Amino acid sequence: MKNYIAIDIGASGGRLISGRLENGRLLTREVYRFKNGSHVGASGRLCWDLEHIFGEIIVGLRKAASEEKIDFIGIDTWGVDFVLLDRKGKPLGEAVCYRDSRTEGSGEILAEKIGMKRLYRLTGIQENRINTINQLVSIKETEPELLEAAERLLFIPDYLGYLLTGRFSCEYTNASTSGLLNAENGVWDREIIMKLGLPPHIFRQLRRPCMALGPLSDAIAKEIGCDALVLLPATHDTGSAVFALPSDAENPLYISSGTWSLLGTELDEPILTEQARKANFTNEGGAGGSVRFLKNIMGLWMIQSVREEKSLSFDEIERAARRSLGTKLRIDVNDGRFLAPKSMTAEIEAAVGKKLDDSELFAVIYLSLADYYKKSIDELGEIVGKKLPDTLNVIGGGSRDALLCELTASACGKRVLAGPAEATATGNLCAQMTATGEIADKRAARRIVADSFEIKEYLPEEKRSF
Repeated sequence: MKNYIAIDIGASGGRLISGRLENGRLLTREVYRFKNGSHVGASGRLCWDLEHIFGEIIVGLRKAASEEKIDFIGIDTWGVDFVLLDRKGKPLGEAVCYRDSRTEGSGEILAEKIGMKRLYRLTGIQENRINTINQLVSIKETEPELLEAAERLLFIPDYLGYLLTGRFSCEYTNASTSGLLNAENGVWDREIIMKLGLPPHIFRQLRRPCMALGPLSDAIAKEIGCDALVLLPATHDTGSAVFALPSDAENPLYISSGTWSLLGTELDEPILTEQARKANFTNEGGAGGSVRFLKNIMGLWMIQSVREEKSLSFDEIERAARRSLGTKLRIDVNDGRFLAPKSMTAEIEAAVGKKLDDSELFAVIYLSLADYYKKSIDELGEIVGKKLPDTLNVIGGGSRDALLCELTASACGKRVLAGPAEATATGNLCAQMTATGEIADKRAARRIVADSFEIKEYLPEEKRSF
């Protein structure tokens, strides 16, 4: 029996989940969990501490190896962020977080050099200052010496895989979030790279998910006490999560709910129309050659931020919100003002124009999220030009939030199926098993997920029976 480890790292934390197939069911177990978060680095920029993250990965792998034999390992993380390496394979500068303010004004540069309509027609990626393309434009403006010294660009999971194996790779699903791939052929777009004056040689050949990266390096294998093969899942966390959708729909409707809410469907071809661009939908690569056509919505970031400011538990926040669900106040959850405010509470109060008690503050967030989901689903249906499924799959950590699922079902008029909560790690494991042949393909993986995890149902108010 083969044992797999999914290393799943998000903006607020990481976890190592072990998994194996037994009698057609996926059995998973949390091995290790650690906190993650951005911090102000030596440069004054908001950065990721990759040394800390990698150290925690080693601690988790050592623990896993002490408990059972590890055969295979896969890594996924968030998208867009990257590391530049020099000719010796050493990082240049810090791993700056997408929330850092350095990208302010980058959109104007892109508009001048390429044009936003042309850029969307080439890449199909939403206009957003967090994108890799915006970050690289900012580096060229403020720190051109980094690009001059760079030998290659690795996205965060690529870099962590390099530290484990000593092998370089640039995996497609994560690269597809960058705004630098051609949406129709799935390779680096040379027109964009040349017009922006970026060094072409740093953009290396892409590799697809469900392939092998390579064995652990001798030093790492010795340090953790095992010799495992590192595989490539969909290294972008949403790509892994969507791989694990417990749905047999041809074009499933989903929200991958975590720090961000990624709301969309799965298509065979990208949609590159002006209507899609204006609605700010994005075309990202999925495992198996599919397109994740979706919208990035601020998501649980707002609740997480207020929770830290108030020092409350998620249960306390939910109970408080339920007391003020009659409020008519709403905010635009995708307003850039909520991306990285000094105080999320103060920013929300400024947006509604009044002081809020905790109950109403939390209710405003919940209700505004549900309403934005409804608006986005309506836009999605108009853009794809076909009837969307009556079922909405909510996967990821937000699937545990009963109130948000209830409000989403009622606002959207959809049957909500919530779970699995660890969808990203689950999809990571399933992609690894697809790579080794234990699972035939994505469709088979989704059937296994549906049979292996508890999926909760939420109905719109008018369809509930009491």
